[in-house]
Amino acid sequence: MGGASAPERVREWLLKGLKRSEGGGDSPYHEEAPEHQHSWWQVMCLTGVDYFSTLGYQPGIAALAAGALSPVATLLLVALTLFGALPTYRAVAGESPHGLGSLAMLERLMPGWSGKLLVLFLLGFVATAFIVTITLSAADATAHILHNPFVPAFLEGWQVPVTLVLVAALGGVFLAGFSEAISIAVVLVAVYLLMNVVVLATGVQHVLAEPVKVGDWQDLLASDYSSPIAMIAVSLYVMPKLALGLSGFETGVAVMPLVKGDLAERVKGARKLLTTAALIMSVFLIASSFVTTVLIPAGEFAEGGSANGRALAYLAHEYLGDWFGTAYDVSTIAILWFAGASALAGLLNIVPRYLPRYGMAPDWTRAARPMVLVFTGVSFLITIVFGADVESQGGAYATGVLALILSAAVAVTLSAWISRRTRAAGFFGTVSLILGYATVANIIERPDGLVIALLFVLAIVVTSLISRATRSTELRVTRITLDDQALRFVQHGGEIRLIANEPHARDQKEYVDKAREAWELHRLRSAESLLFLEVTVPDASEFAGELYVTGEERHGFRILRMESPTVANSIAALLLHLRDETGRIPHVYFHWAAEGNPIGALLRYLVFGGGDIPPLTREVLRQAEPDAARRPLVHVG
Repeated sequence: MGGASAPERVREWLLKGLKRSEGGGDSPYHEEAPEHQHSWWQVMCLTGVDYFSTLGYQPGIAALAAGALSPVATLLLVALTLFGALPTYRAVAGESPHGLGSLAMLERLMPGWSGKLLVLFLLGFVATAFIVTITLSAADATAHILHNPFVPAFLEGWQVPVTLVLVAALGGVFLAGFSEAISIAVVLVAVYLLMNVVVLATGVQHVLAEPVKVGDWQDLLASDYSSPIAMIAVSLYVMPKLALGLSGFETGVAVMPLVKGDLAERVKGARKLLTTAALIMSVFLIASSFVTTVLIPAGEFAEGGSANGRALAYLAHEYLGDWFGTAYDVSTIAILWFAGASALAGLLNIVPRYLPRYGMAPDWTRAARPMVLVFTGVSFLITIVFGADVESQGGAYATGVLALILSAAVAVTLSAWISRRTRAAGFFGTVSLILGYATVANIIERPDGLVIALLFVLAIVVTSLISRATRSTELRVTRITLDDQALRFVQHGGEIRLIANEPHARDQKEYVDKAREAWELHRLRSAESLLFLEVTVPDASEFAGELYVTGEERHGFRILRMESPTVANSIAALLLHLRDETGRIPHVYFHWAAEGNPIGALLRYLVFGGGDIPPLTREVLRQAEPDAARRPLVHVG
């Protein structure tokens, strides 16, 4: 029977939906509008499955980090949220409405290799934040499953296997074809927040009914700290450990393309969703930290305790019974699992918009399913390394979150400074300093987060540079356009003979000398309709792009000019285009480059787009056109 083989069918299935760039589509700012767009409050719920789900573990982590000071430290975190992170991301939303956040801003502000290397570095922290979102959320969902009184006792100690099953299920959903289930997110967020309102209202009632517990908490603070200033100082010291409560802002920007309306309406809607989500989360953070600190014995927050990673669930079971507690557990498990889906969707949106465009990833990374397998495999590894423990992953998560928010604050500061908005630059500069302190303090306290982030950075940079080198001889032009003058030059009858010229002074002597060289090396006469071909490299860090060829007459000579990230690849692409458009096999003529180290020439090609042009042009043509009879001819003399 005919048909594709099994490996071919698997490959076709994996690469289904592979997005290939056409023309301007290779820009990170190009956007295919989502099939469905929604009101800002509905999109806020998609952000909320990441942001609001942190209530599942944030109060417990805050209690472990700050002890009785948890409410005070949480107040400072809320202040940083409302007066630091929120204004920063409202500004980011205005300057990056396509959902790429601070990475796109920094790339624009720092063009060339410096910007791209910075993006690669920050992608490591993006991967850290989003991957650990998947693993930490799944681990906390597992904690809620295993601590439920109706779960069989034999599952005790199965934290890692159950977490791996949840991560695998998440990957399986995306492999099957995950759609933007805004309606599911709306239901999950609404139910989860409603149940938290019930739990917190019940907790507040018990606090009011038992004022002695508030007195005990106040006595504990008074005995441990000499003054309110000391409490604030210690709270500032431990606050970076609570940075998980800032986790939803990057996701809030990433989902901007789903907001209904044109760009202006999208920015307005995104700012509404960021503000509303921050206000809702601030109220819940303050209430949950106070209620859990006062009502739950400190020992229950520690590893093995009933409130470890599930403080609010502990209160739900304790004060509202196991049936309501189980319903709360189910709601928490669902939103935590969906938070992993939000993070994975963010990775699938960001990575294919950068690495393939830089030539720093194989083309298959534009397809969703292979990347789902990669991210799922990495999530498995992180889960096993950390033993699916919520608290131990908090440092890595906080590092990634703080690094992203810091990069956003720096990007907004630079943007304001460049546009001479000094007051805004001063404000965001101050926010950057505060976030910088929080990031450094978190790294000093929990260096494992930085280690993981740097491992991601190292993996991304090394694989990216290897990919860039192996793909360097690809035909890297998405579209070629010739202006009217250039078209007249090439449509002139006879052979198409191009003399490669590296432009310098571009005076009459330069072209006369080049024409004399063409005669001496190749026996070409000026009467043979010679065309000079000049390529300039404005930004060699770009991998692919369009070619716009202009024709010019100068000092009696006809010249084709173009700009490109690489000289050899653009010449090869132009030769193939001229062959296809005119039906004639074009010729290009070079002189040998000056003698030098071939490794140095290769590095100049990879980094600066130059190098030993003749053999590189020949190699690009050889790979692009296997039929030697149809291949444009390269002459070197």
